[in-house]
Amino acid sequence: MKFSLAFVALTASTTAAFQHAPRTPTARPNLTRRNILAGLETAAERVKSAFSAKPAENQAFDKLVKTNFPGAISNRDLVTKVVNVLDGKGFTPANTLLATSFCADELARILEDEFNTVYGHNFNLGGLSGFPFAGNTGFGAMSAHIPDDGFCLLVHAPHVGISKDGVIGKVERSGIALVDNCCGSAIAASNYLKGITDGGAKITPKLQQFSDFQQGAVQELILPFGKRLNEADNRMKELPYALYDSQDILVRDIINTGKKGIKSGLALLGGIQINTGPDTLDYFHPLRFEFYDSEGNMVEDMLSKI
Repeated sequence: MKFSLAFVALTASTTAAFQHAPRTPTARPNLTRRNILAGLETAAERVKSAFSAKPAENQAFDKLVKTNFPGAISNRDLVTKVVNVLDGKGFTPANTLLATSFCADELARILEDEFNTVYGHNFNLGGLSGFPFAGNTGFGAMSAHIPDDGFCLLVHAPHVGISKDGVIGKVERSGIALVDNCCGSAIAASNYLKGITDGGAKITPKLQQFSDFQQGAVQELILPFGKRLNEADNRMKELPYALYDSQDILVRDIINTGKKGIKSGLALLGGIQINTGPDTLDYFHPLRFEFYDSEGNMVEDMLSKI
C-alpha cells in the first residue's frame, strides 16, 4: 500500500498532537469553573442585569406576537420564570452548566446570551436550524463539564422571525435595510421539501456533501413533514413547530443515551425562539420544561410553572 508524502506528514503531525510532551508540573486553574459564574449575585439579580438595557415591552407588538403564536412569552418573562423555578431546585450560577442547541444565526444568540448572563458560558450542542449536531459525543463531553454535585440546564429550540408588520419568517436586523429571512436554513429546507411534494424536484443525497453537511441533514430530517406543511394555513408559522417536533425526538434520545453522565439533575427546556427587530423584545413559545434526576429519569413536568 502506498501513501503520499502529504498523508504521511499529516499522520505524523496528528499523532504528535495527541502525545504529551514532558513538562514540569505546575498548578493549573480549574478550566471548567471558568465557564461557571461564581460571586455574590443571586440568579434573580443576574436576570435583572441581563434585561437592564433591553427595550421596554411594546404592548401593541406584544399582542401581535401572541396572536400569531399563542402561548408565547417574552424572553424577559421566560428567563425570569425559568430561573425562579430552578432556584427552588438548587440550581445556582455557581453550580449550573448551561447547554444550548440553537441555530447558528446570530439572532439565536440573544436568548443564549440572556441565559449566559445568569449561568455563565454555554456548551454549544446545536447547528443549523437548531438541530443538536453535537450528538451523543457532544452531550457526553458536556456532561463531564457539569460541576461536581451540580446541574445542567439544556435549552433547545428552532427559531422563526416576525417583522414589525407581522410577517412570519421575516425579521429586521441591525444595520441591514433588507427585511431578511429568519430562519434561512429552515426556509431553504422547506423550499427543498415543497419542490419534492409539488412534484417539481427530486430528493438529492446532499447529506453526504461535507461542505454543506448540516443543511443536507436539515433537509433530510424535515422530509416526514411534507404533508403537514403543505396543508398548513401558514407554512412559515407551522415550519418551526415541525422542526421542533423532529428536534425534540433527537434531544430526548441523546439525553437517554447519555443519562449516566447527569450529576445532580438536568432541566430540559424546549420550544420555539421568536426573533423580532432590534427595538422589541424577543419571544419564546415553551413546549417542554422537565426535570431529570441524577439517574436520568424524567421526574417532573414543570411546563405549567412558566
